[in-house]
Amino acid sequence: MNKSSSVYIAGHTGLVGSALVRKLQANSYTNLLLKTQDELNLEVQQDVTTFFAKERPEYVFLAAAKVGGILANNTHPAEFIYNNLMIQTNVIHAAYKFGVKSLLFLGSSCIYPKFAPQPLKEEYLLTGELESTNEAYAIAKIAGIKMCEAYNRQYGTKFISVMPTNLYGSNDNFDLETSHVLPAMIRKFHEAKLNVAPKVLLWGTGLPRREFLHVDDLAEASVFLMNLDDEQFVSILRSEATHSTSKLLFNIGTGDDITIEALAEIIAKIVGYSGDIVWDKTKPDGTPRKMLNIGRIKSLGWMPKIKLENGVRDTYEWYINNGK
Repeated sequence: MNKSSSVYIAGHTGLVGSALVRKLQANSYTNLLLKTQDELNLEVQQDVTTFFAKERPEYVFLAAAKVGGILANNTHPAEFIYNNLMIQTNVIHAAYKFGVKSLLFLGSSCIYPKFAPQPLKEEYLLTGELESTNEAYAIAKIAGIKMCEAYNRQYGTKFISVMPTNLYGSNDNFDLETSHVLPAMIRKFHEAKLNVAPKVLLWGTGLPRREFLHVDDLAEASVFLMNLDDEQFVSILRSEATHSTSKLLFNIGTGDDITIEALAEIIAKIVGYSGDIVWDKTKPDGTPRKMLNIGRIKSLGWMPKIKLENGVRDTYEWYINNGK
């Protein structure tokens, strides 16, 4: 991407989208196309077509999505499959139709089978049953990956899919009904500290292992991938015993994981909460373990930089400073 290239960030107000905007602006990209949901409804095909026809973006980061934690996914599966299918279908097709040079589609590590070998490799996609609590969301994201692959194969597009692990950071969602585990814990421990609560009740057993990536690291990885030249793409594809550009799928993570119980202890310490942590074992744990194999992107020269404790500390400071 040239510094003056027109770059559309779909979902620029969200956790990932806002991190992409920060990263691109910090790297002196000057022609960012940004539209709020009120300005452009990505679920309406005609609106998306009109936008692409007028603005003609050269590059697209597809970070717009309906997202949430276990509770939200389990309670509203219809919205999670419908909204995500509509958004990604409209944007990916418009990117092809109007000659976008490259598109990066943001997926999720929940696309992988519940009991797949650890750490998760890209090749494990569609090799087993999904985790039931977020199956609708995962199927929508798998459809997006396969749509990118199909367009690459049939039309010669360069549509990249990236599968980030659990994300957190500035501009996260701290709503206890819809948030993911890390921001939810930050809020719970913060409010417990303010209220001098003797204990904090958390879902599950605390035993599942999870990997957490700061969203600024994901943004850096995404811009890194968008800037790979054709020769670098051919190199990574050849190492996977294929020359097809339909296999542009990359895991983005840290290559390390932690138990939910250990995460809770880290957050409690950073927040300054000294009460008891109690686990409600009647609530679901989700997948027992979920860690990504990041060998493919590491082989290209990218590595995460932000340590978990530093990232949690920065995220907590953002939460405090933004009146959440």
